[in-house]
Amino acid sequence: MIKIDSLYTFLTRLSKREKTILYVTVFFVSVTLLDKLIISPIFYKINSLDAEIREKELSVKKDIRMLSQKDRIMAESAKYASFLSEHAKSEEEETTFILKEIENLANQSSVYLIDMKPGGIKSTGQSKEYIVNLSCEAQLEQITEFMYKIENSKELLTIEKYEIEPKSKESSIARCSMSISKISM
Repeated sequence: MIKIDSLYTFLTRLSKREKTILYVTVFFVSVTLLDKLIISPIFYKINSLDAEIREKELSVKKDIRMLSQKDRIMAESAKYASFLSEHAKSEEEETTFILKEIENLANQSSVYLIDMKPGGIKSTGQSKEYIVNLSCEAQLEQITEFMYKIENSKELLTIEKYEIEPKSKESSIARCSMSISKISM
């Protein structure tokens, strides 16, 4: 009580101008304390939450875009799944498989295989390129059909180089030598 009485006595002794300056000063000090202790921390928290919300929104938009493409990605993956081997074959097994595939395509096209032999394996990173060299004889139409079937094979065979020439001067049969490759993972 002593402090309140002394404060009251102090205030009554002040002039009107001094009281106004004291009240204005107390008002500004109160506003400054209110700002520093209550308002600024609230606005800081609001701004940090807004920034976090914007960051989460961007993340959600990116995830939604990925999910919208999921069906397309899965369809593409299924489309090429047959080209990726489920279990790794040895080099001999893969070479044998390629030779059998080429022989089947030659039989379907009525092409007579004179000679067919592996041309080697080139390793590049994770993939291997199997090369097969062959010589064959047939009508030109049958050779072109054979080449078409090789290029459109489900085994991703590619004709790297070929040479076609007539068997003899007056013959309708042509000889062809070609180099076929397959890239395997």
